[in-house]
Amino acid sequence: MSQSDVKAVRPLSPHLQIYKPILTMVTSILQRITGAALYFGMLLVAWWLVAVASGPAYYDFVSGLFGSIIGYLVLFGFTWALMFHLLGGLRHFLWDTARGMEKGTRDKIALANVIGSILLTVVVWIIVLAVA
Repeated sequence: MSQSDVKAVRPLSPHLQIYKPILTMVTSILQRITGAALYFGMLLVAWWLVAVASGPAYYDFVSGLFGSIIGYLVLFGFTWALMFHLLGGLRHFLWDTARGMEKGTRDKIALANVIGSILLTVVVWIIVLAVA
């Protein structure tokens, strides 16, 4: 048997099952997920714009879908994803200036990102429902 046929025993890289989830890791993963969700949410915005341009009948159809319970849930989720991604971008911008990198500060900023996104989403929907 030649030396090239023997597989080298190498250590495996750590994976997600090994790491204990911490808040900054979870918010980093959510930042990526909300970015993808916003991509698909923009398709809804484009669909609504096409409906506006297509005439009253099609606009009423799309508005009816968006105005349903499921439509409200999707739009609420889209709003939350937008707010979370916005605050996450501001958090990363802060970190790009080399501020807020201490362990305690990182955790506080990550928690503020989560709580702030929820509060901003609720405020936006209170305003939307009050105006409508």
